[in-house]
Amino acid sequence: MTTAEDRTVPYDPEVLRARALETLLAARARTTGLTDCVDEHDLTAQHSPLMSPLVWDLAHIGNQEEQWLLRAVGGREAIRPDIDPLYDAFEHPRAARPSLPLLSPAEARSYVAEVRGRALDVLEASPLRGTGLLDGGFAFGMIAQHEQQHDETMLITHQLRRGPAALTAPQPPPAPGDAALLPPEVLVPGGPFVMGTDTEPWALDNERPAHRRNVPAFFLDTLPVTNAAYARFLEDGGYDDPRWWTEAGWEHVRRYGLYAPRFWSREGGQWLRDRFGVTEPVPPEEPVLHVCWYEADAYARWAGRRLPTESEWEKAARHDPATGRSRRYPWGDADPGPRHANLGQRHLRPAPAGAYPEGASPLGVRQLMGDVWEWTASDFLPYPGFRAFPYREYSEVFFGGDYKVLRGGSFAVDGVACRGTFRNWDHPVRRQIFSGFRTARDASPRADGEEVTA
Repeated sequence: MTTAEDRTVPYDPEVLRARALETLLAARARTTGLTDCVDEHDLTAQHSPLMSPLVWDLAHIGNQEEQWLLRAVGGREAIRPDIDPLYDAFEHPRAARPSLPLLSPAEARSYVAEVRGRALDVLEASPLRGTGLLDGGFAFGMIAQHEQQHDETMLITHQLRRGPAALTAPQPPPAPGDAALLPPEVLVPGGPFVMGTDTEPWALDNERPAHRRNVPAFFLDTLPVTNAAYARFLEDGGYDDPRWWTEAGWEHVRRYGLYAPRFWSREGGQWLRDRFGVTEPVPPEEPVLHVCWYEADAYARWAGRRLPTESEWEKAARHDPATGRSRRYPWGDADPGPRHANLGQRHLRPAPAGAYPEGASPLGVRQLMGDVWEWTASDFLPYPGFRAFPYREYSEVFFGGDYKVLRGGSFAVDGVACRGTFRNWDHPVRRQIFSGFRTARDASPRADGEEVTA
């Protein structure tokens, strides 16, 4: 059995240069769309204490690009060193950012445009070879991912924003006819697999290094948990029964009066939801969205199941039992396209459960990528041999807290920031994020996460 991770992404400088240019331009087009669709008041307002004003995210995107591409890679003089502290995410909590002397929308747009023009000059002159930030064009991939991650953050702010709809998108494709015939779960065989990566040039530090994990056999839901399935939990009194909740989860439910996923409401015997300024009936066939870790865990207990661990999730998404190798994505090594997954804000909602059969894993698990971030049972911890790069604040400072790992990416995630090894994390109380889940169960007694020596 092959146990080494195969190199699947070319390191040809011109291929990487073209890819970097494409992803940087795509990210900027999305940023522009998210900020040009509302007026100056909405750009400067704080729509929730959980989120920054949209104009802060806009200038922060430019400031990070200036610091890493112009200064660190290009060796250029700083354009606006005076604003570095204003846009330091660790210096000022989100709730305090509206009180800062932020750039106005016009100033922010001018600043990010000037930075981008100079950054493209740096990209054109860069050899995209060497070590550190230049290796495989890492710095450019990092910045494209950073912008797309903030685009997702801004899309969350749009969801929290009150007022008429500002964004539109076509409906996702319907589920194919075979979706109703799929088995409810699949058996993922036990044994070792390669988790993480050493070969993906734009993988972030917490995805590294590649290492072998032994994962005993387990069963995993073929599809994400749907709104219809979650509604049965509600109808059975799931939010009123402490049996299904951890002690911390039950305390959270009682303290904040949770009774359903965020943005749901009950009217005339029907569940409704608010979605980007539109109130509509909750679609039963879509994966459930805007649930916190405590809610996902409680549902799984109610169903007689559990959340999958992070290593189980990645094995189901990447491991090919026929070859023994770990793929980049469930469907193979090709970059994600419209037929594989619901990504990139093409649709402002999850696709129906069972959609995207061409994106299925070798074992037939669907929608592991896109649609909703999937909560796992695992805490956010470093892999064996982890090394912080290029700065501790991206991952290392979050290890060991109360953060839970999410996998797979949502409809709001762009393909450049989504792969089989990508790790997201958040507090178990978070519900404004585009989060859902699927459940698992043991096939036999297990000791998950045991490392296997080569």
